[in-house]
Amino acid sequence: MALSTSSNFAKPDDAFRAIVEAHRGLTEAQSADLDAALVLVLANHIGDLDVLCEAIALAKRRMPDASQQQQQQHALPPAHVGDAITPDEIPF
Repeated sequence: MALSTSSNFAKPDDAFRAIVEAHRGLTEAQSADLDAALVLVLANHIGDLDVLCEAIALAKRRMPDASQQQQQQHALPPAHVGDAITPDEIPF
């Protein structure tokens, strides 16, 4: 199985909204715990180590390096757990 990077959702905005809503009202620590649990559940669902490794590599490539993170922190107001964001605001 190859890693699919196109949307597989009939309503991708609804899927994004479900993830955002799952974090609403959580502390930063709880939000991080939810993300970790969700990653493990979905990794198990994928069940293919090659696809998982490809997904990890893709996610790491999309992460800003330390200097870019520092610029973003100074350029953006602080985010709050549970704030609504749109898919266009994700830096991928």
